[in-house]
Amino acid sequence: MKRSRPPVHDQLRIAEETSMMTTRPELIGDFGMVASTHWLASAAGMSVLERGGNAADAAVAAGFVLQIVEPHLNGPGGEVPILVWSESERNLKVISGQGVAPEAATIETITGLGLELMPGTGLLPATVPGSFGAWLRLLRQWGTWSVADILEPAITLARKGSPVLSRVEATVAGVADLFRTEWPSSAEVWLPGDAPPAAGSRFRNPALADTYARIARESEQAGGTRDQRIQAAHDAWYAGFVAEAIDAFCRTAEVLDTSGERHRGLLTGADLARWQPPVEDPVMIDYGRYRVAKTGPWGQGPVMLQQLALLQAAGIADVEPGSADWVHLITEASKLAYADREAWYGDPDFTDVPLDDLLSPEYAKQRATLLGDTSSPDLRPGSPGGREPTLPRYPGDHEADPAAGSGEPTLRGDTCHLDVVDANGMMISATPSGGWLQSSPVIPGLGFCLGTRGQMFWLQDGLPNSLRPGARPRTTLTPSYAFRDGDPWLAFGTPGGDFQDQWSLHFLLDLIHRGMNLQQAIDAPDFHTLAVPNSFYPRDIHPRHLVIEDRFGPDVITELRRRGHLVEVGDGWSLGRISAVARDGGWLKAGANPRGAQGYAVGR
Repeated sequence: MKRSRPPVHDQLRIAEETSMMTTRPELIGDFGMVASTHWLASAAGMSVLERGGNAADAAVAAGFVLQIVEPHLNGPGGEVPILVWSESERNLKVISGQGVAPEAATIETITGLGLELMPGTGLLPATVPGSFGAWLRLLRQWGTWSVADILEPAITLARKGSPVLSRVEATVAGVADLFRTEWPSSAEVWLPGDAPPAAGSRFRNPALADTYARIARESEQAGGTRDQRIQAAHDAWYAGFVAEAIDAFCRTAEVLDTSGERHRGLLTGADLARWQPPVEDPVMIDYGRYRVAKTGPWGQGPVMLQQLALLQAAGIADVEPGSADWVHLITEASKLAYADREAWYGDPDFTDVPLDDLLSPEYAKQRATLLGDTSSPDLRPGSPGGREPTLPRYPGDHEADPAAGSGEPTLRGDTCHLDVVDANGMMISATPSGGWLQSSPVIPGLGFCLGTRGQMFWLQDGLPNSLRPGARPRTTLTPSYAFRDGDPWLAFGTPGGDFQDQWSLHFLLDLIHRGMNLQQAIDAPDFHTLAVPNSFYPRDIHPRHLVIEDRFGPDVITELRRRGHLVEVGDGWSLGRISAVARDGGWLKAGANPRGAQGYAVGR
């Protein structure tokens, strides 16, 4: 692939772009910043900072509020990976809030039901709900507030009500008949008056408010030290009344799922009782003067690092940002990195992931030779350290029309994201997801449903991401963190499933190579490829398919088509949902996504 540094007039044009008008200002201050996918969560986090809490306290409060105000994107039964930089400890840690498969969840158990794929909804794909334990781990180890104080904003919004988003109305409307006929416990919560809640109306979830209020009471009644009170809250969830209700529901309810059949769940109270959220070291790679950090390969996080290594080896610094060359090179590098995700990533507690080889400069240089001038139609995993890759047996027709979607347009949810930085320099990036209102029936008396992350396991032996009891599914959730010149710099991330480590990558590249500020890089036009296997049921893939916002312009789109990309031109403000906070030049900064008119950053 030929690449050259842009001529002088193009360099001037690029410089002009960096001063472009943005949808909102990049926030700058020195007290604290909170950015998230919903304005009420950002406001709740900022209120904690204003009342003396630190970034950990603010993130936990905001995280619980997201469950109330974005219930189609995350819920109490879901999961959350968290990156936390502690300024006092001078280190970065990962909290793995991804729950594990039940002890009864074996390949033989699921295939014995006549299934080739784990269903995308219902009770069978439920893993241990990891979100609650991860938020409490963050609160206990790095925060200062009590469980009762942290939960108060979420309890108030659940009890008094929050404004219904248009997407929530549409989501509930899409599954209303299912709720009425098959999931009556969900109908009781989500169909007040037997109708979906209208956009802009006030929606209340008193059962969920009661659940969190009871946890707060049991925490306070436990007495003792702050740690003991937090442990009491953890126990109420994982060994107390919440676990008991989950256990009873999974044992007795037969639930219709995407297989078209009714199945009971496999998750038990014992599965919840034995689980603790691990705290791990991040995986990191150097990219020039930057060091970028992600979760381990139980998530797709390292795929961003592989893309960076490939792009560095391919000489992206010499490519004109925003050009057809730029989009093409990034897209082809993404395909190679995601192919390795398919062949090599899984829970490292259960499989040998050759991460050192996958992230080595030598491997990146070798793989970069595959980057050609035209769009590749092939899924091409590499052979790190000489190992031979093994791919799953993908179901269906990989050339299916992507307009058909995932096969369950109203049943699959998405994800949230939040970032916080405080005056003392603590920084947090978290990506809550799962437990979507449409993914599984509400557990009676609790006001929330279980997650369905187990759909990401393969029901085939011998793969890194094969279903195993006690293993984490290889999730798509992927918060991000970056250092600059060795100093803490940036916490960022986005919803978006498989696209998360494409959109987040593009944002980072715009900061580094185009000199944009946070809001400019968030607002910049975006793109992604569908030529990577979908992590969600029914696991489709669309070779050469590239979705791009129309703000890239006709010349770029025409050239990409000439190179063999099947280009789908989307609305100019439709792709990417980044939020970010930063420490930069003695200031704290923040930006949030304008797309969807929902994300917001606050700070001073």
